[in-house]
Amino acid sequence: MPDIPQSRLRHLRILRPGPREAEFFANDSKQSQSLIDLASNDYLGLSRHPVVIQAAQESSSQEGVGAGGSRFVTGSRLIHQSLESALSDWLGREKVFLFPSGFQANIAAVMALANRQTPIIADRLCHYSLLVGIKAAGAKLHRFAHNSCEDLERCLQRCTKRDPKSKPLVVTESLFSMQGTSPDLKKMTCLCDQYGAKMLVDEAHALGIMGPKGKGLSHAIEDPLVMISGTFGKAFGSGGAFLATNTLIGEQLLQTSGGFRYTTALAPPLASAALAALSLIKENSHWGIELLKQAKIWRIKLKENGWEIPNGEGPIIPILMGSDETTLYQQKQLERKGLLSAAIRPPTVPEGSSRLRLVIRKKLPDQTLEKVIKALKEK
Repeated sequence: MPDIPQSRLRHLRILRPGPREAEFFANDSKQSQSLIDLASNDYLGLSRHPVVIQAAQESSSQEGVGAGGSRFVTGSRLIHQSLESALSDWLGREKVFLFPSGFQANIAAVMALANRQTPIIADRLCHYSLLVGIKAAGAKLHRFAHNSCEDLERCLQRCTKRDPKSKPLVVTESLFSMQGTSPDLKKMTCLCDQYGAKMLVDEAHALGIMGPKGKGLSHAIEDPLVMISGTFGKAFGSGGAFLATNTLIGEQLLQTSGGFRYTTALAPPLASAALAALSLIKENSHWGIELLKQAKIWRIKLKENGWEIPNGEGPIIPILMGSDETTLYQQKQLERKGLLSAAIRPPTVPEGSSRLRLVIRKKLPDQTLEKVIKALKEK
């Protein structure tokens, strides 16, 4: 085992959902203290929505708990086809394919779009799963400064100068999970078009909340944006993931992707829950708008109280602390006041940038923001 500093050790923790939405209880607590959920990615609370739960229960009764095989063996069910078709229509993409996890989908996405001859230009803060996909593809990795179109253009210029025939792949996210920041995707796609590059966008944290009617920040952006990835384990309150692309790349993915072929299909109850969640999101597009308004208020108030917050618009609000020790101390301060947050430390974030990651979600109890500010001020 590598020598890991005490402040970097991770521990698995068991939490019990409470009777109220946005509530947890810690099994390791000596007292049954209620904790307000400011840590999970269940932005809209759909994991506990009765319609979503009922869909999963009915599917489990009819289909069984697991798919029992890959999509090419016995795993393909009508619910998979229905969910893929609904997502295709909603997002305006020709083909959608389901995966058991977002990590797996991102690896499959990169491997479908790149090989050893492909220069890949990725945002410096891209999710680890995308970097694993780049390594698996054997591609040459170039990094550009976080959300910097200027640095992206410099990388594109270098790649095309080195090999005018190269077709670089640009990889980024629409909402960065540890930063709460978003790139200018329209400008980036214009640069890709100018330099003959393709683009892959991970929409995991934005879908269901951001963009027109919650369709993500890349919605309605066409070529050279050739693929998006998304997950159901966040705003959708379920589990699993998907890739959305055009017909040509979709057929290539179907025929050649090991990540799709050699895995048990997404569990039918999770697919059913995701489809029910999609219907709720489509019917209630105001949920995302209201959540973003709430997140804006949180950002303003936290900054007014002297905390350093990266610029952003989504529900993820990191409070930059710097040291691991300060971050862990503040996390415990919040928990003493009944507020569950996440202390994010390297290697998840760069050295010296440890942070408290707060997640704003639908139906937080009144006065939650005031409780957070008060707890952070106490010594």
